[in-house]
Amino acid sequence: MSTTETTQATPETAAGPSHVEKGFSLPEPKFDDQGRSIEPKYIHHVNFPTTNVDRTVEWYTKVFGLKRVMPKSNTRVVLMTKGRFDLHFTPVEEMDRMAPYHFAMEVEDWDGFLGHLDSLGIRHTRPVERPENQSKFCYIHDPDHTMIELVYHGKRPA
Repeated sequence: MSTTETTQATPETAAGPSHVEKGFSLPEPKFDDQGRSIEPKYIHHVNFPTTNVDRTVEWYTKVFGLKRVMPKSNTRVVLMTKGRFDLHFTPVEEMDRMAPYHFAMEVEDWDGFLGHLDSLGIRHTRPVERPENQSKFCYIHDPDHTMIELVYHGKRPA
């Protein structure tokens, strides 16, 4: 199939997008001899250390609108979700990490989100713009100094 055609989901790929914009193509999924997918579907969650659970929950709720999920198992890990993705936080006494580890969060309204950060008093680096694809990015840090890249893509297919 050419990259200029629209792709419709088949039963094998029904979990993926129902269509793909022109000019964008997805690789065919790979299956084992039993018909089971042998490729990851998506990242379910990422786990980070935290030195203060309450502060972390409050910050990620305020900044990104995540909600805490209370686990049914006996775990110290803090589970937070946005619905489309989860972040987990493991309590630690002190941080032991090396930079420049980070994760990136895509935002839909660049100016609106930067205004939101300003209203919360959260500093960010100078935004960098890439005119070739109308993308922008900058960095913030959570209370434990985890670096978070904020990303906006003006031309990303829906």
